[in-house]
Amino acid sequence: MTDRPPLVLASGSPRRLGLLQQAGIEPDVLRPADIDETPAKGETPRTLAKRLARTKAEVAFRQADRDEATSGAYIVTADTVVAMGRRILPKAEMVDEAANCLRLLSGRNHKVFTSVCVVTPSRAIRQKLVETRVRFKRLSREEMESYLAAGEWRGKAGGYAIQGIAGSFVVKLIGSYSAVVGLPLYETVSMLHGEGYPVYFNWLRGSA
Repeated sequence: MTDRPPLVLASGSPRRLGLLQQAGIEPDVLRPADIDETPAKGETPRTLAKRLARTKAEVAFRQADRDEATSGAYIVTADTVVAMGRRILPKAEMVDEAANCLRLLSGRNHKVFTSVCVVTPSRAIRQKLVETRVRFKRLSREEMESYLAAGEWRGKAGGYAIQGIAGSFVVKLIGSYSAVVGLPLYETVSMLHGEGYPVYFNWLRGSA
C-alpha cells in the first residue's frame, strides 16, 4: 500500500494544505499552478470556479509530467469564487476592494462556489463543484474598520476568511464549511478514494 503514486497539491494556499492534513492526507509535493484568474466577459461564478480549477489541473499535470518524480501522480487543484447573484467578488488585494466586499456582504446572503479537481495516475480529470450559501450579520462601521485593519482579508475571495475573525460574521451557512475555507473535504476525499488513493491506509498509519 505504501508503493503508490505521489500526491501533488497544486496550490500555494496554506488553508488547502491544512484541510488535506485535517483529513489525514499529507501531500508529497506542493506545486502551485499559477494561472490568470480574470473572469471572462459574461462568465457566471459557477462557470468561473469550474474553469479555473480545471485549468489549474491541466497546468499542474503538464508540470508534473515533465518531472520524473511526479509523473503519474495524483494531483489536487481547487478554486473558490464568492458571488452576490451573478456578480463575482474579487480576491481582495487592496483595502478598498475588501471594504466594497464587506459592504455588499453585510446583512445579506451570498454564495460560495468551490470546484475541486483530481487528476488520476491514468491522466483522467475528475471534477466536483460545491455550492454553499452564507449569510452575514449586518456589520457596523466599527466592525468593518476593525476587520480591514486586521488585514485578514488580503488575498481572500470576497474579502474575508471564514476560518478566522470573519467566522463571527456568519449568521447561517448551508452547505460545506470546508468548501468556503477553500477545499470541500467530503468531495475531495471521496474522489481520491474512488480513484484508488489509499486514504484510509493513511489514517491507520497515523494512528500507529
